[in-house]
Amino acid sequence: MALDSVNISINEGETVGLIGPNGSGKTTLINVITGVYRATAGRLLFRGQVITGLQPYEIRAKGIARTFQSNRMCWRLNVMDNILLGLHSKQTTSWWKVITNRRAWQKELTLGIEKVTTLLADLSPSLLSKLHAPMSSVPLIDRRRAEIARALISEPILLLLDEPTAGLNPVETMQIVDDVAKFKSMYPQMSIIIIEHDMGVISRISDRVVVLNAGKVIADGSYNEVVENPEVQKAYLGDEEI
Repeated sequence: MALDSVNISINEGETVGLIGPNGSGKTTLINVITGVYRATAGRLLFRGQVITGLQPYEIRAKGIARTFQSNRMCWRLNVMDNILLGLHSKQTTSWWKVITNRRAWQKELTLGIEKVTTLLADLSPSLLSKLHAPMSSVPLIDRRRAEIARALISEPILLLLDEPTAGLNPVETMQIVDDVAKFKSMYPQMSIIIIEHDMGVISRISDRVVVLNAGKVIADGSYNEVVENPEVQKAYLGDEEI
């Protein structure tokens, strides 16, 4: 779905819920923000800097991290190694130093492992006992949690969550909602954009809701304002009332 003159902003520490019918451009917007897709018009500003046209790794290094609707994990690696990959943008040891200065590399690795265990102890203690299990062997909710942890481990300024509860049952969904509440309190200055089809999730964690339809923003406001908007009800919710 092509985006059509989309103009949105997010404040420091704000959580914005991004909703809309299938094919409305939600994931496309995240892909443009993270450099996966190139914007053909307009520009992207992040903390006053133009990031339009930057490569994904450059955008990640500036403090923007994301998850994916379909888990993008390394299935043969264990949970720990998958989360450690989130520190790549902050890595200071080059491949040459790994060869010539193993002590520096080992120190950086040890600090990374400590950071992962500290994060999970606060966020998802149940994952601590599965750190050395292959990613392919853990249940979906733990894969979701590991992917979120991989994004959080670099302490991003802006976190983009693409349907983090997709495929989960209602109990697991509420566990992810609780996790989001935890890391919002852990990183109060971090801004979040979350794509979700579950309106219960959106209502619980969003400070503001933006609605896309056919690549255009059709509403931007509080949850109550958005669900009462006739254009939103027609485009996204049909004729039913929430």
